[in-house]
Amino acid sequence: MKKLRIGILFGGRSGEHEVSLLSAASILDAIDKDKYEVVPIGITKEGRWLTSSSAEKLLRGEFSSAKHLRAGDPEATPGAALLAKGESIVIPPVPGDALAPFDVPQRRLEDRAINVDVVFPVLHGTFGEDGTIQGLLELADLPYVGAGVLGSSAGMDKDVMKRLFRDAGLSIVPHLTFLRADWEKDPKRVRKEMEKKLKYPVFVKPANMGSSVGVSKARDRKELEKAMDEAAAYDRKIVVEEGVGGKDRKAREIECSVLGNDRPEASIAGEVVPCKDFYDYEAKYLTEGSELIIPAKLSKKLMQQVQEMAVQAFLAVDCAGMARVDFLMDPKTEKLYLNEVNTIPGFTAISMYPKLWAASGLQYPKLIDRLIQLALERHAEKKKTKFSR
Repeated sequence: MKKLRIGILFGGRSGEHEVSLLSAASILDAIDKDKYEVVPIGITKEGRWLTSSSAEKLLRGEFSSAKHLRAGDPEATPGAALLAKGESIVIPPVPGDALAPFDVPQRRLEDRAINVDVVFPVLHGTFGEDGTIQGLLELADLPYVGAGVLGSSAGMDKDVMKRLFRDAGLSIVPHLTFLRADWEKDPKRVRKEMEKKLKYPVFVKPANMGSSVGVSKARDRKELEKAMDEAAAYDRKIVVEEGVGGKDRKAREIECSVLGNDRPEASIAGEVVPCKDFYDYEAKYLTEGSELIIPAKLSKKLMQQVQEMAVQAFLAVDCAGMARVDFLMDPKTEKLYLNEVNTIPGFTAISMYPKLWAASGLQYPKLIDRLIQLALERHAEKKKTKFSR
């Protein structure tokens, strides 16, 4: 039986590049090699695309990108190669091409095609989780794991995401969105509006970023100014959220994994107990001491509520394949608030998304299997759609 060729797509230009390498390495280690032929596809921090040994070197931190073209250079971006399956367009040789040697006099485009059956993107953050790469894969007519263009972009933009949650009748924290340009032009006006409508402490976030990059907690005006500047460095939109529990109580951070396409299912929920004031980038990846509690210590009723809200959030942003849904819970009132949906969550064997499914009875290698199958099912469903008369 012919093996499916699975392209594991990793790296990328975002601030979560290193996290992506960890996720990809874990998938490459766990995927069933008897069932799948695996093709590593790496993207450097500069946006250069790599396959085969160069991609493996990127995973190990050994790759030097000096001899490779940038994504976007003419005939260098694998978007053309992805689109090339079976085509017979003749192109000239490309010096330094990462996908094929340049000393071949003439090559058909199909000769340099990546030629995979399914792409498994683990590109966390900007340019990978925001619909950008999903759009390329749609143009290439390739099945891929995870949410489509709309679900990815809506799941990445915290401002748009919260609007969709609100319209779906889901509970969210009081928040405001400001433009970087407005903050730079008149910070006093922005601060006054924020203080009129929200109470300290507040959490300040770039609208489009993951892994808590650029996120700060502000307890007063002085901290607010610093937090706004930090968030503005990462996005043109800044989301300011009122802290759950106020000054005296720290919110509980609950997470739930969702799997499926049109009829998704939720795992049991887990809880993150950060080693710092909140689960920021340092607490997630750099400092030891944060604790993952699986299952979360919730009543049966609350556990069911988390699972139901997680599925509703998944559907509200038009997700597919997988997502980790994060909640904040007031420890006194036990009121749940949707925080965000992560459409390409951390995917190492010890990351919360696969750990929650393992605790729910679906082990890591089988989870990879299921996600690949969902990608194929979604692609087959799309094939039923007409795009011309």
